[in-house]
Amino acid sequence: MKYQALSPELFQFNRKRFAREMKPNTLAIFNANDQMPRTGDSYHNFRQNAGLYYFCGIDQEETMLLLFPDCPREGHKEVLLIRRTNEHLAVWEGHKYTKEEAQAASGIEKVLFLDEAEQVINELILLSEGIYLNLNENDRFLSPVEYRDLRYARSIRQNYPAHTIHRTQPVLKKLQTVKSQWEVDVTQHCVDITEKAFRRVLEFVKPGVWEYEIEAEIIHEFIRNRATGHAYTPIIGSGKNACVLHYVENNQQCQSGEVLLMDFGAEYANYNADLTRSIPVNGTFTDRQRAVYNAVLRVLKEARAMLVPGTTLEEYNKEVGKIMESELLGLGLISRDDIEKQDKNWPAYKKYFMHGTSHHLGLDVHDIMYRYDPFRAGNLFTCEPGIYIPEENLGIRLENDILITDNGPIDLFKNIPIEAEEIEELMNAMVS
Repeated sequence: MKYQALSPELFQFNRKRFAREMKPNTLAIFNANDQMPRTGDSYHNFRQNAGLYYFCGIDQEETMLLLFPDCPREGHKEVLLIRRTNEHLAVWEGHKYTKEEAQAASGIEKVLFLDEAEQVINELILLSEGIYLNLNENDRFLSPVEYRDLRYARSIRQNYPAHTIHRTQPVLKKLQTVKSQWEVDVTQHCVDITEKAFRRVLEFVKPGVWEYEIEAEIIHEFIRNRATGHAYTPIIGSGKNACVLHYVENNQQCQSGEVLLMDFGAEYANYNADLTRSIPVNGTFTDRQRAVYNAVLRVLKEARAMLVPGTTLEEYNKEVGKIMESELLGLGLISRDDIEKQDKNWPAYKKYFMHGTSHHLGLDVHDIMYRYDPFRAGNLFTCEPGIYIPEENLGIRLENDILITDNGPIDLFKNIPIEAEEIEELMNAMVS
């Protein structure tokens, strides 16, 4: 890993919080993610399972974690299982965690090699009265690809049919959406790296550059600051490409007079930033571009102010929709007649702003959540309104990452330029 390891205190704190939520005499089992095949004889870059990492900080394949707070066997309330290395692995894949290194990273005393742990796992399961299993419960995504935790759940049900099975995800959704100060700090570090990349891009962009060249500038800044890389596939869309919400080809030349939409963020220690900025390729907005830009910015500022404890995501999106409706009226994109005749399930403003305004952010860019819970202090949200006008080849989205607190929202992107005049001033200062 490129990043500096996080404090084991974070993972110890997370395990204690989870243990308090577990039913008496139950065991929780977490598995590392699979290594996913990329070609006939190689894998995609490994990305650790968020649930397992949240509790132990081990960023390595073939890892298991057992949590059994009421375990009667001494020294087995927390057990970490890691891959055993050998000379062949050391030559071909490099260094793997030693037991001592895994203890230091996780704060877990009992560390065993995975190939020596079958009997221990069986004993702990038989000592327990129920088992927590960690399955992917994202309510907006159903993957056709089977994964390690799913296969493991099937084997548990087959081999221990008399045990009660409990779901880990409802507990994780409660815990992971409320960020500790350690998590806020590492997210701020992701943001700071992302800011460096954005300022680099402001200096680089000019008519004639290619979208992929901008992407290269971003990843350069990420890697030189020890980020793992992109938090997600970056969107670098100029002109009409900015109207495609998930445009990732990044293969067109940026022309003078276009607005360039960039949606990117750094990943560091498995945590993520999520930034969107829209800038004029030639350094100066046209009057129309500035009007649309400022409309989006006003929506962001008003939406950000509503990210407070007690609000629900549904209420929030409805209120943001009303603000956007007013802005689109002012821009002449919709009319009062459009609003009077609109479908209540697809309001008129959705023609130009068709996505939600915010999502949770954390170990996943679209972090796990229970969307019907009221907002709480410690929630970390994006705030990303946009207006997309294909007939004008103009798409503008602005996005900051916001921490909800009892004393009002805190914008982690407060130092990253966002005002139209500031963007122009910085870009033209680079040119001169």
